Amino acid sequence: MSAPDQTMRGVVAMLLAMGCFSLMDVSLKALSAHYPPLQVAALRGLSAWPLVLVYVHWQGRLRAVWRIRWPLHLLRGVLSVLMLSLFAYAMQTLSLASAYVLFFIAPVLITLLSVPVLGERVGPGSVWAVVLGLAGVWVAMRPGADLWQSAASWAVLAAATCYAVAAVAGRVLTRTDVPASLVFWTTTSLAVGATALAWPAWVVVDWGHAPWLALLALTGLAGQIFIVEAFQHGRAAVVAPFEYSALAWGVLFDALWWHVWPDGWTWLGASLVVAGGLVLLRSLRTGKSERM
Repeated sequence: MSAPDQTMRGVVAMLLAMGCFSLMDVSLKALSAHYPPLQVAALRGLSAWPLVLVYVHWQGRLRAVWRIRWPLHLLRGVLSVLMLSLFAYAMQTLSLASAYVLFFIAPVLITLLSVPVLGERVGPGSVWAVVLGLAGVWVAMRPGADLWQSAASWAVLAAATCYAVAAVAGRVLTRTDVPASLVFWTTTSLAVGATALAWPAWVVVDWGHAPWLALLALTGLAGQIFIVEAFQHGRAAVVAPFEYSALAWGVLFDALWWHVWPDGWTWLGASLVVAGGLVLLRSLRTGKSERM
């Protein structure tokens, strides 16, 4: 497969990952109203772990997931627990769209980290995508003093930082480890690590929430598979800006589940985000973007 085809495969995988993760966040927000943040992270890992085991077995990678670079997987595991716990905490008070516009600092961090850590070059397509995306986020959020004083807002920013570092570490791991190992050990870290931390304040699970848990497991697994696929086939600086597509999903799900509608500024910001993605797509198609 040619380099442009590989990149487009990564872009499509990123778009699918954002759709899955947005549905997962709907579940997180619903469950965060009933359980502590660490327990929500633990439930994410526990509910998905059987599915991940089946997926790894189906891939024929049960032995390969043990032949890995342990330090980087451990780092990703710790970051995953922190990220999901912080995001679940923020979901107690923020809407999906509000959380996403803050979380969108992650693609910028990934793009910046991809230069010194991955040795990638950031071309004009990626730069303009990031600039337009950030402008859209700023317009949509219209951050004021009260926003930056919110603990939930700072929790999202911290979660975004954890995600960015974990994503770049994942890109490094895909050079040597099988992709299934990233999915397996991330989920295992949540199931074991978050459960251990959450156990002292564990709340008995209401099985009336089983549908939310099922949605959490299925979308979490699918999102992980697609995100690994995205960073395996596409350069981090190129595919990362397409995470901005989560804003559209967040607006849609806010309206469907919580009847929260964005105002005109949010729509304007979303338009700038989309413009950034179109600039990058045009760059890819005309061959002006960076090659893998």
